[in-house]
Amino acid sequence: MLETLELDGKTVIVTGGGRGLGRAMAKALAEAGAHVVVAARTPDQLDQTVKEIADAGGEAYSVRTDVTDPEQVNALVEAAVQHYGRLDAMFANAGGGGGTNAEFWEYPDWAFEEVLATNLKSAFYSGRAAAKQFVAQGTGGVIVNTSSGTALRGNRNFAYPTAKGGVISLTKSEATMLWGHGIRANVIVPGFVSQAPPRDERDAEFRKQRGQFIPVRRLGEWWELGPLAVFLASDASRYITGAEFIIDGGGLAGGLGPVGFEPHHEW
Repeated sequence: MLETLELDGKTVIVTGGGRGLGRAMAKALAEAGAHVVVAARTPDQLDQTVKEIADAGGEAYSVRTDVTDPEQVNALVEAAVQHYGRLDAMFANAGGGGGTNAEFWEYPDWAFEEVLATNLKSAFYSGRAAAKQFVAQGTGGVIVNTSSGTALRGNRNFAYPTAKGGVISLTKSEATMLWGHGIRANVIVPGFVSQAPPRDERDAEFRKQRGQFIPVRRLGEWWELGPLAVFLASDASRYITGAEFIIDGGGLAGGLGPVGFEPHHEW
């Protein structure tokens, strides 16, 4: 059974792999034996991820990529194949907030487009480029997208959960459209997960207090996404496609989450 979790010889791309959850997943995938190609816009962050993987005895390669540009995403896949000879999995993890706090009826087009490009369009570009390579290889493959718990509830910063909700729908469509080519697609839905160690004691205390609103009474840690990433990339999950994997300490099931609204007594 444990052999099905091994990724020896497989090539995996992780977008947004320069920090946070992306770095954690990249390191775990490398530890499981994969050749990891990390992509992000910030060279220094990419270098750090590659260094940490190499220091642990893993194999990694970086490609500076703006995932909002489809041509750069296509070039990312080409670079991965040129470097390692094949592609086996695409983790479309890149994303971010952005936008503005404007009222809904005043929300500017540019802000909405910016958030969609960073979170939803980037996932589409990544999945499309990977699927084309998988079909060309004739070997099948794996697509794993990263959404957010905010996609499953309302939020004042509506553009972000709207885009992340689209990622869930995109994943289900990828799963149903691509299964005939041996391509699986699943989506990770993180909840309250810390992106890095606390900066100081004040930050640690804030996280501790926020964790009290979650059933497991703590925030998740970035590295806890690593084992899930390995499972979804491996043959251990070969019968799983089109599924959402919520990792939030029970937050959506019974916790309280900030939505950006304050009580309004006139309602």
